[in-house]
Amino acid sequence: MSAPKGKEKLAVWMYPEIKAKVKEMYRQDDCRSMSEFVEKSIRFYVGYLTAENKTNYLPNMFLSCLRSIIRESDNRHSVILFKLAVEVAMVENILANLSKYDPASVERLRYQCQEEVKEIHGMLHFEDAIDWQEGWEN
Repeated sequence: MSAPKGKEKLAVWMYPEIKAKVKEMYRQDDCRSMSEFVEKSIRFYVGYLTAENKTNYLPNMFLSCLRSIIRESDNRHSVILFKLAVEVAMVENILANLSKYDPASVERLRYQCQEEVKEIHGMLHFEDAIDWQEGWEN
C-alpha cells in the first residue's frame, strides 16, 4: 500500500493497552484507520494545548447537553412567567372591582410604582408596600 500523498510514515511506541484502546475506538469515531484516529487525536490535543479557541475542542455532546439545559430552563421560565401573569391579572381585576381610584390616580400610581421598582431593583416586599401606601396617603 502506498502512502497517501503528502503524508510521512512515523513509527510510534505505545503501551499495549493504549493500542487496544485505539483499535477499539477508531471505528466508533468513524475513522477509516487507526492511523487516522491517532492523527485526529494529536490534532485535538495540540489544538487544546494551544487553545486558540477552546470551544472548538469541547465535546459536541457537552455542548449539546448545555443547549438542552438552557432550552429547558427557558421553557420553565416561560411557563412560570405565564402563570405569574395570570395571577397578576386576577389580582388587578379583583382590585379594580373594589377600587375607587379615578384614571388619573391610577396613572400617577403606575408611574410611582415604576420608579419604586427601578429604585429597589424589583425586590418587592408586601410590608414595604404597606409602609409606602401609608406614607403615600399622607
